[in-house]
Amino acid sequence: MDPLSITAPTMTPSTVTTITTTSQAPSPPTPILSEVLQNLPTFALVFHFDDRLRSLEQNFSEVMQTNQFAGAVSALPGIVQHFMDQRMNEAVKVAVQLQSDRLREEAQKENDEFLRTAVNEQLKVKVLTRSSHSSRTSYAVAADLSEMELKKILIEGACYT
Repeated sequence: MDPLSITAPTMTPSTVTTITTTSQAPSPPTPILSEVLQNLPTFALVFHFDDRLRSLEQNFSEVMQTNQFAGAVSALPGIVQHFMDQRMNEAVKVAVQLQSDRLREEAQKENDEFLRTAVNEQLKVKVLTRSSHSSRTSYAVAADLSEMELKKILIEGACYT
């Protein structure tokens, strides 16, 4: 802020009328010369209003520029937080997708193992039942076993597709 410069106003000599009361008839006031009135400093000149106004306008302009800068600076944390939130959301989405893919693969492996075990058990039971209750020859039992193994291979192939 610029310091206000103060200069002493210059006054020109002027004629001042004095009125005295006496018992005589009043005398008319002495007229003041017009050039004396023109040379009197104005109210604005005496108090330097023009200089003060320019100084205030400049200070106001500086304050407005400072306020705009402060507004921009105060908006930065919000902008940074928004950016970080977006980045965090993207990271969480990627992590969730990776985890769900891994869990899906594990579940598929468990299902395949369960089906394989169940089919093997059923084949064993069926082969034992047929071999114990039938009077077939060992050739027929071997044919049944081969048929069951083929079914097992077909079922396993269907599980992987």
